[in-house]
Amino acid sequence: MFIQTEATPNPATLKFLPGRDVLPGGTLEMKAPADAANSPLAQKLFAIDGVTGVFYGSDFITVTKAGPEWQHLKPAILGAIMEHYLTGEPLVGGEAAPANADDDEFFEEADAETVDTIKELLETRVRPAVAQDGGDITFRGFREGVVYLNMKGSCSGCPSSTATLKQGIENLLRHFVPEVEEVRPV
Repeated sequence: MFIQTEATPNPATLKFLPGRDVLPGGTLEMKAPADAANSPLAQKLFAIDGVTGVFYGSDFITVTKAGPEWQHLKPAILGAIMEHYLTGEPLVGGEAAPANADDDEFFEEADAETVDTIKELLETRVRPAVAQDGGDITFRGFREGVVYLNMKGSCSGCPSSTATLKQGIENLLRHFVPEVEEVRPV
């Protein structure tokens, strides 16, 4: 098994590509060992000194670190991922659902058509590009011209996330949806 790695715009995260499906149809973000109770792989990754976050995408795993340099952490992370896939254990067991499935959305019913357009733009133009960088951005709400987005994986805490939101996503949404005045993270 050959696992590729890719740098992300966030220096504290690294993207691991195992060459097979990771979590098709959803994403799952775990920011602490307690969040990993239903994921044997995430438990192994959190057991590595310096790992502070694990994010599953459709075909990648993003790991966030604190402390040691990647050159010291990468071999242990690669070993844990390889061992997981060789054992055939499920990635997520029990009743765990993708993290984006339980996010409560908020918006006025009168804005439903606007929200549908925002979600379509996020799904077709934003999320695929953000996944290339090892993260995800999901819709959380729309109120008084402000779109609220949840940033996950390498996007969470990324130094360039403000630029991504303001210069990228906000400009895109304002272009196609005149009701959008601003984009903010939650």
